[in-house]
Amino acid sequence: FDDTNPDAERREYISHIEEIVKWMGWEPFKITYTSDYFQKMYELAVKLIERGHAYVDHQTGEEIKEYRAKKMNSPWRERPISESLKLFEEMKCGKIEEGKATLRMEMDMQNDNYNMYDLIAYRIKVTPHPRTGNKWCIYPSYDYAHCIVDSLENITHSLCTLEFETRRASYYWLLHSLGLYMPHVWEYSRLNIRNNVMSKRKLIYLVENNHVDGWDDPRLMTLAGLRRRGVTPTTINAFIREIGITRSDGCMINVDRLEFHIRTELEKTAPRAMVVVDPFKVVITNMESDKVIELDAQRWYDGRSDDPSVFYKVPFSRVVYIDRDDFRLEDSEDYYGLAPGKSVLLRYGYPIKCTDVVYAVDNETIVEIHVEYHPVKTTYHPEMPKKKLKSLHWVAEPSPGVEPSKVELRLFDKLFNSENPAELENWLDDINTNSIKVVSNAFAVPALKEAVLGDIFQFERKGYFAVDKDSTPDKLVFNRTAKWKEIPGKASK
Repeated sequence: FDDTNPDAERREYISHIEEIVKWMGWEPFKITYTSDYFQKMYELAVKLIERGHAYVDHQTGEEIKEYRAKKMNSPWRERPISESLKLFEEMKCGKIEEGKATLRMEMDMQNDNYNMYDLIAYRIKVTPHPRTGNKWCIYPSYDYAHCIVDSLENITHSLCTLEFETRRASYYWLLHSLGLYMPHVWEYSRLNIRNNVMSKRKLIYLVENNHVDGWDDPRLMTLAGLRRRGVTPTTINAFIREIGITRSDGCMINVDRLEFHIRTELEKTAPRAMVVVDPFKVVITNMESDKVIELDAQRWYDGRSDDPSVFYKVPFSRVVYIDRDDFRLEDSEDYYGLAPGKSVLLRYGYPIKCTDVVYAVDNETIVEIHVEYHPVKTTYHPEMPKKKLKSLHWVAEPSPGVEPSKVELRLFDKLFNSENPAELENWLDDINTNSIKVVSNAFAVPALKEAVLGDIFQFERKGYFAVDKDSTPDKLVFNRTAKWKEIPGKASK
């Protein structure tokens, strides 16, 4: 952990990283902090001054920026080594005010690489450190600490993304100047996923300005967001292995590739259940009003018929609900749903035939439809035995006059409209205002009442959904992990 800046250190970040790495299935060889090496780095800074490779500077931040832009040396660059040693000791002892002095590395102000323009090694910060308390009032910069800690820990390869490639020169310059072991530096392109931003700076802005619901917002491509959405560690690892590593910085990965791995895993591991997103009332007129039949529905598609764990119970009663888009007034050959005079199969249940449509007083709004059911379970049309019926998912009243259990569904879409919002000047204007749709009153089968945080289901014909942390004992909340990818002909099976 790079904890060089005491102003920015928050234990919650460190704890979360440790926890999320463990969730991903990885066990660190050792957990260390830059602050473990503060004393050794201070001693090496003294050594750097003694070798004529560092000096104490009194320029302000703005002056440093201006001089670097003009490739001009600091007025204090040529000060005697003994003077810099004395001033650096005073910095360490708190005798110099914050902002009045820095230790800068004497590098190459005429180099073509901006990262060789006398980078800051130490700055004064009169701020207690979470791990070292008030022991230090000077703290090393990232540019100074990064390569030294790599060297002290004897790592073989320092891995970073391509935006750090220009820092390789300063990385090796410092280790060479101190006579320290030099690890290999390998850069690779950062993972860029379409319609998302992946930079820490932009993610922080989205979170801190409430454009999203925290670091674990399911629309974000953070590990916490993916976990809350219902994506498993094995899926993420499989996705990363599949896309591989590249140095092509403009490469944008389609989120469909991640969703492919999500569906591949959850098709085998997520139990099935029936949920109606937009409930549409269906009254079975030839069924007694007080009758409730208990049916077996399949939790696992390819399970054995003699295994009780494969099935769950669903009530079938006079009033059932289907999705509103599973009914239309005009039928057509390519339409699988219900229409006047047409028969369909209620999945795991019985064939039904639409006999009547009931309108509201405006004679336009349909409030319910009436059907008759065929009391013999079959997947074929009762009047045309050779014709196989299309099947619909459904949810019934568990007892007469009692509505099915209500659940909330959160349906996510791309967070940004553009494929690469990071390259836009006004990237915040590109946020998709319809990136989340909340369905507050979906109906679910009773078996889902037992669901707990972390459970993931395949809601038939709707997709994969995970129980969200916002769930309460009175109402479950589900996040859509991935859409159901319709395979031609599958709806009729």
